Amino acid sequence: MQKVSLIFILIVLMAATSANKPVPTKETLKWLSLAEVEILLKKEKKPVLIDLYTSWCGWCKVMDKKTYSNPQVIKYIQDNFYPVKIDAETKQNLSWLGKTYGYNASVRMNDYSIFLTRGQLSFPTTVFIPVEGMVPQAIPGYLEIPDMELLLKYFGEGYYGKQAFSDYQKKFVPSWK
Repeated sequence: MQKVSLIFILIVLMAATSANKPVPTKETLKWLSLAEVEILLKKEKKPVLIDLYTSWCGWCKVMDKKTYSNPQVIKYIQDNFYPVKIDAETKQNLSWLGKTYGYNASVRMNDYSIFLTRGQLSFPTTVFIPVEGMVPQAIPGYLEIPDMELLLKYFGEGYYGKQAFSDYQKKFVPSWK
């Protein structure tokens, strides 16, 4: 009987102790819609980052799990970009800068994904739309954290259009893990 009481007391104490501990929260990237980004761009100019994915893409899922869940990547994107996540196969109409893009049944993709990639569909694709010029720059393939850091800082710190990527890349030293 005393053993049962002692075990019960220990369980209650452990529950009470753990209830006072803060529960760690997993920080996640706050993805926006294209419509939200258009409104925000009128208030503050920032480059746009688009994660172009499909539901069947295994590497897209790996990139979500590893790259887009990294705290340094999340913070940098939230501070320096308007992030948008788009399913390339969406059948919903997508509007961007006054133009509407629909589903293209012949290629089973939304025309906006074709526009963003200039028809070079590959998944995942990370698309940067710099503030100046608004010409999408599509980077196909899975990006490890150091590769993502290189691209985020190149576009996020205004080097795009001012310095050749190859020159920037030669001098770049990754610091994220």
